[in-house]
Amino acid sequence: MNSNENIKNVLIVGGGMITNDLILPAVYHLQRLGKVKNISVCALNGKPLKELAENDTIKTAFPNSSFTPYPDYNSVDLNEMFPELYKDVLSKMGPDNLVIVATPDQTHYQIIKDSLAADQHTITVKPLVLKYSEAIELEDLAKNKGLFLGVEYHKRMDDRALMARQHYREGHFGEFRIAQALMIEPYYYMDSNFQNWCVCENTDMFAYVGCHYVDQIHFITGLLPVEVSVYGIKDKYPNGREGFLWTDARVLWNNGASLSVIDAIGYPDIAPGGNAQGLKMFCKGENDACMIFHEDQYRGVKYSFDPDFKNSPDKKYQEPSPDFMKLVYRGGNDGLEPVGYGYRSIEKLVEGAIRIKQCDSLENRKKELNTIDEEGILATPKNSFYNELVIEAGRLSILNDGKPAVIEYGDNPSVRLK
Repeated sequence: MNSNENIKNVLIVGGGMITNDLILPAVYHLQRLGKVKNISVCALNGKPLKELAENDTIKTAFPNSSFTPYPDYNSVDLNEMFPELYKDVLSKMGPDNLVIVATPDQTHYQIIKDSLAADQHTITVKPLVLKYSEAIELEDLAKNKGLFLGVEYHKRMDDRALMARQHYREGHFGEFRIAQALMIEPYYYMDSNFQNWCVCENTDMFAYVGCHYVDQIHFITGLLPVEVSVYGIKDKYPNGREGFLWTDARVLWNNGASLSVIDAIGYPDIAPGGNAQGLKMFCKGENDACMIFHEDQYRGVKYSFDPDFKNSPDKKYQEPSPDFMKLVYRGGNDGLEPVGYGYRSIEKLVEGAIRIKQCDSLENRKKELNTIDEEGILATPKNSFYNELVIEAGRLSILNDGKPAVIEYGDNPSVRLK
């Protein structure tokens, strides 16, 4: 195989918010850099694809880029549903390309399984799946075929997390003892597609975003979670469906430490930031306490816009984060470039797939996959399996009024009510 070979075809399955805000701009830039070539996006219907194609921000940033839509929004009723269309697209891609799964949590398992069965390297937004047994099944399928399977826990590519990880593992923070974390998403999510899938029977806000901070604690410390309790408050969306829209979780670790996490769709739309999020860890050193504080939503930027200017943003006062994903001009004639740890996460995962694609035999692919697992930077089923156990335990707890659920490791890890 040509050592310079990159990804010929990329299929993004899902045309919603994360594809608009992160994945498509990131993949467009990787196309500009020559790391990928052809880009397709498949959605349930044509409406989000039309919105993606006509997005002025993306068009300004990438004036020479486009994607092939499935279905073709120019030739179908925009609201007609095509739930099996991604399978047809997979069958025509040719093996050893790349699929990025950006769909609701409960749909990941089947789409990833179909992608791997079609011999495609695969990246999925977090969480990988909602059950540990499914994660192991997908890991085995990917490994046996010599395919890369990565999970987009983008906070792993935040330099703050990488710095903390290095210091902690060198002993500079002592031993983790207790922590608080939160991620409160904006209230306008109530009116979004969330009301069609982030409902009580499928998932909850802890499973959806709390998993970021569970992953962060392990990523920094190497510790494993052993007990989870999640109290969920049900609330109704505008369409009348119920979701666990406010959650309070406690996660205990195998050294006795505790992490508390609150998650919700509850950040005011009128507030200046995009959401509320952060992590505070306290540790025990030899001669003094130690701490790690990540104030993730405010990064030292404050804007007050001219209210009379015709193109002024809707929010006249903002405190935006420049660190997750922004499109900026850095010279040249190609438009704008993505910056931030969100982009770096997509870039590194795509490069992970390229690392495997460039191996010259199945044996060497398996060796390189094991190397990526052991490095522990890119999230894979092998090195992030605890996340599925936490989600499974969390769902068991929240559906039983917050009773603690225990994670038992060993040859066949499982969860049970305490």
